[in-house]
Amino acid sequence: MADSKLLRGTMVLTAATLISKVLGFIYIVPFSLIVGQTGLALYNYGYIPYTVLLSLATLGVPLAVSKFVSKYHSLGDYETGHRLFKSGLVFMSITGLFAACVLFFMAPVIAPLVLPEEVPGGNTHEGVTLTIRMVSAALLIVPVMSIIRGYFQGFQSMGPTGVSQVIEQIVRIVFILAVTFSIVHIGNGNLELAVGFATFGAFVGALGGLAVLLFYWFKRKANILKQVEESTVRHNLSLKEMYKELISYALPLSFVGLAIPLFQTIDTFTVNAALQSIGLREASEKFYAVLTLSVHKIVLIPMALATALSITLVPTITKSFTAGDQRMLQQQITQTYQIILFITIPAAVGMATLAYPIFGSLYGITDVEIGGMVLRYYGPITLFFSLFSVTSAILQGMNRQKYAVIALTVGLVLKLSINYVLLKLIGPLGAIWATYLGFLLAIAVNVWAIGKFAEFRYAFIAKRALLISMFATVMAVVVIITNQLLQLFISLTSLVNSFILLFIGVSVGGAAYFYLAYRSRLAEQVLGHRFSFLKRRNQQRSTE
Repeated sequence: MADSKLLRGTMVLTAATLISKVLGFIYIVPFSLIVGQTGLALYNYGYIPYTVLLSLATLGVPLAVSKFVSKYHSLGDYETGHRLFKSGLVFMSITGLFAACVLFFMAPVIAPLVLPEEVPGGNTHEGVTLTIRMVSAALLIVPVMSIIRGYFQGFQSMGPTGVSQVIEQIVRIVFILAVTFSIVHIGNGNLELAVGFATFGAFVGALGGLAVLLFYWFKRKANILKQVEESTVRHNLSLKEMYKELISYALPLSFVGLAIPLFQTIDTFTVNAALQSIGLREASEKFYAVLTLSVHKIVLIPMALATALSITLVPTITKSFTAGDQRMLQQQITQTYQIILFITIPAAVGMATLAYPIFGSLYGITDVEIGGMVLRYYGPITLFFSLFSVTSAILQGMNRQKYAVIALTVGLVLKLSINYVLLKLIGPLGAIWATYLGFLLAIAVNVWAIGKFAEFRYAFIAKRALLISMFATVMAVVVIITNQLLQLFISLTSLVNSFILLFIGVSVGGAAYFYLAYRSRLAEQVLGHRFSFLKRRNQQRSTE
């Protein structure tokens, strides 16, 4: 019963996360048409520092609180979790206020660091300062939401978190598109003011998410307080003891969850400076916007899908590892790896192969040359993001999260050490290669740790990866030939033409890959129990 409830909750939260990510990608398309790549660059100048400070302010609280509350609930002590919740609301309010003040007053200092030199027709230091200060308001609310979400999750109730995430995203997106369109096309056309209000959308969206959580709280308050009163055990922990335990959960989760934002932060403070120093003044902001927002949003989609399919396996790893069920643990890790590789390898190859039609069909052809170039080289990073995320989760399930922290640390040090140098040596692609090398090193540490502590052998996974890569290569050849033939008649000169090339390319490539996976029985072995027609095929074979 408990497993069923956990699985149902995980699926609800996964579905909500997927919806939020898809919405977060979709709105970028009209938003980019309103503000352009220069506006997108300005948006991220404010949003990336905000993301880092938000993670520091919340310290991985939702999951850490849920683990804390769940632990004491299982012991019959509802009072300890409730005491943490009440004190946590005050503590998160203070940390949120402190983080908001830091970001607000540091904005004039951060602005020249991310934009060393103002370029005619580009963004200004005043615009960057305004953007950072506008987004800082969200830090007043989001940390408080995190503690409420974590408390509900401690009851294995994922609905409040899931619904509030979706509502927060919808409110934020509606506000962003409405206010930027109004300012740019109806008002005075001030781009920096429009983007500043767009980042303020994080605060408006947070209000929507908080309203949902408060609705759930008042609806369930009576039952929660009744359980608190009926606690059969009372540990009477001091606040110091409670927070010491909470922080031991939260710090590793917070740091590992910051992997991608921290890598992007390094780009934020180095891309413009390095490219401007080698004479690419006009191109620096456009490249930064394409790399950290336009293309980055595309890259995150297959990562989200892969994580969603594998996430139901990861929570059970803790149970298997704790119980010493080595056979089950090996199966769970193997299946997780297979699903990730089966989805993200062809997705990575596909994005590299169809980079120009993808970017052109989503963002128009104005910046398709730089956008297509960046996506061609940066698209395969989705495989690295997915592998790091999943291997870190596996280590967390085995209570070896410190190795995920070590992995991320060495990856970040490598990225920081070589990013500026590579940007100066080989231009814009230097930042992309530095990200690859940083994540590759981090993944290598995680893979080694899983092999050591789970006694996992990679021979089978290596064979699977090789087979999937072969199928993806065949798919790429088919797509390239098809695309070249089509461009004899359909040139990449409009959004409609880009979409036609993309649709046909995806259809042909997808058909080729899944045909090979189906005929070789790879799809059946990896996903058979998830797709009924493959399951029926397997049953028919067993009766022959």
